[in-house]
Amino acid sequence: MKLSIVILNWNGEQMLRQFLPSVAASCANMPEVEVCVADNASTDESVSLVRSQFPTVRIIRLDRNYGFAGGYNRAIKQVDSTYTLLLNSDVEVPTDWLPPLLDYMDTHPGTAACQPKILSYSQRGIFEHAGAAGGFIDRYGYPLCRGRVMDRVEADYGQYDEPSGHHPVFWATGAALLVRTADYLAVGGLDEQFFAHMEEIDLCWRLLSRGRQIVCITDSRVWHVGGATLSSAHPRKTYLNFRNSLLMLYKNVPTSAELFRVMSVRSILDAVACLRFAVTGQWSHARAVISAVRDFHRLRPTYASVREELRRTATCPHPAGRFRWCLIWQYYILRRRTFSELKR
Repeated sequence: MKLSIVILNWNGEQMLRQFLPSVAASCANMPEVEVCVADNASTDESVSLVRSQFPTVRIIRLDRNYGFAGGYNRAIKQVDSTYTLLLNSDVEVPTDWLPPLLDYMDTHPGTAACQPKILSYSQRGIFEHAGAAGGFIDRYGYPLCRGRVMDRVEADYGQYDEPSGHHPVFWATGAALLVRTADYLAVGGLDEQFFAHMEEIDLCWRLLSRGRQIVCITDSRVWHVGGATLSSAHPRKTYLNFRNSLLMLYKNVPTSAELFRVMSVRSILDAVACLRFAVTGQWSHARAVISAVRDFHRLRPTYASVREELRRTATCPHPAGRFRWCLIWQYYILRRRTFSELKR
């Protein structure tokens, strides 16, 4: 098999009913492509729906909810394909989305992973928060995208399209991530301790550190609902984003001296974020930040050997796409609100 499209599902019957038809139709005439639904022990009728209405879709049943990272790790070990495409269940795809992705990967063996442009399902001409036209991070672990900076998203009028049809990025979104299966397994897959959020950025950082490349294929596009599992207003999402960002930095920042400087600044920025939540009455989010920092420090000793192993195996410890400036300063103080403004 050339490609396995793996859709992770947990109690997402309605999402599968709405979006699985476009995925199945897009590869109906591609015998080298299979569609799989990896089910994280759903208690709704998700599995029955797939069996009855999508008989060509393969079902991978997991014995419990392993989260985004753990679910994908277990599912991908059960596929036998050159490429695996991690696809959220709330993504609508056009009929022509796959060939540009596969063609690029076939002709660029140095590339480990790629993504299409991610547009909003509800506002078709607007970039979607989770991925847009490819991601980057600042020095302190804050992610941004071509087309999305902080919570501000841009309309897509081709400003990030490339004549070549692709652009190198630091990370590709887990909403629609096509990766070489061998590369995915070689770096250990997604970090299951993360459970969800930031785990694809950590994966891409590890791939880049081994000299591999990540790109956005601007000739391909999909439409993503976003927030279908956990909305941005949920304190749990705040907790996971802050904790996982700190874990990612601890694992991947290459030198001890830089790690000390980065973590010193992050402690200040996290305190400011907590205070801002408290001042605006968002007490549950303030508590989430405190819990995230506390749990990072609790988990850090267990990651010491992981950090050393990553430093030992890195052949490119300073990959491009991790900017040296602070996004918080650029966005809130200098008021640079788009990726184009930041690059200038």
